[in-house]
Amino acid sequence: MSLKQFFESSVDMLCIANFDGYFVDVNPAFITLLGYTKEEILSRKINDFVYKHDKKSTQDIREGIYKNERLLNFKNRYVTKSGEIVWLSWSAVPVEDDNMVYAIAKDITQEMRLKDEHVAEFTKLKSVNEDLVRLNYTTSHDLRAPVNNLISLFDLLDFNTINDEDTTQILRYMEISAKGVKESLENYLDLIDNAGKNSNNLSEVFFNKILSKIENNLGSIVSGSNSQITSDFSKCESVYFDNAFMESILLNLITNSIKYNQPGISPKIEIQTQIKDGHKQLLYKDYGKGFDLEKNGDKIFGLNQRFDVSQEGKGVGLYLIQNQLNSLGGVISVESEPNKGATFCITFPV
Repeated sequence: MSLKQFFESSVDMLCIANFDGYFVDVNPAFITLLGYTKEEILSRKINDFVYKHDKKSTQDIREGIYKNERLLNFKNRYVTKSGEIVWLSWSAVPVEDDNMVYAIAKDITQEMRLKDEHVAEFTKLKSVNEDLVRLNYTTSHDLRAPVNNLISLFDLLDFNTINDEDTTQILRYMEISAKGVKESLENYLDLIDNAGKNSNNLSEVFFNKILSKIENNLGSIVSGSNSQITSDFSKCESVYFDNAFMESILLNLITNSIKYNQPGISPKIEIQTQIKDGHKQLLYKDYGKGFDLEKNGDKIFGLNQRFDVSQEGKGVGLYLIQNQLNSLGGVISVESEPNKGATFCITFPV
């Protein structure tokens, strides 16, 4: 295929322009998209076709080209003869000896429209989510005061003066229920506060440093349970993440492993890092009671989901971990079998 045939048959817009700001030649794809005749295109300044809001940025880019600077993936908008606005992505190479610019443009109008739609939808969803967060926070906060008042009334009661055993038992149940409601409200408020955190606190987080801090904080629990924690962060020592989130994630995983270990067996925890398909991953494995994924696989990371009623718990830890990871673009998965422990794989955003 000759150079002329390539120029004429290309589905992308090919053109040659001079340093005076005029097209010298354009291919049929250029003519088809803009709707002008070739003579009309060659007789007018290039900036005449550029959308008004993009004229200045286009002119600034063109000045760089005249200084022998190559252009890659510059986006601007052109106006067709029918008045339609189209998005183009440009790459251009200047040839100073000829005072010519050789350029190729791709029509990315559909891509930009989809992007705008996604941005608009995201903005809408963000607004709705913010309204829901405010409503949840307000509702939980407003309910906390009357619940606290109710609990304070129980504190004022002198149960020794109540002679009827059934009445005393009912009042005790009511007290327990009120305190349970208070605890749930506090948990929800903590979750809402956590969800309101943004990514402004992102920094380089070192796994070994976080683990050492947690082991110090849980010193008595770890030693009292004879827990064995081993780690290998040689393949990936750090990740760009939220430091507080990382502490919370490892803290919840470790405390769960200790709490739900198999009876008579000291908790054993193995933590390591790896890089897979360009993503940094944290692999966390324990040898505890594990999960029945066939039965509860879709509930593992749900709020208030508990699978072992023999231990005290709120069913918030794994939900919180997933919420923290998802808010920053990470994901968590789990492989497990009953009484064979669990392996969590955390994949961090690039």
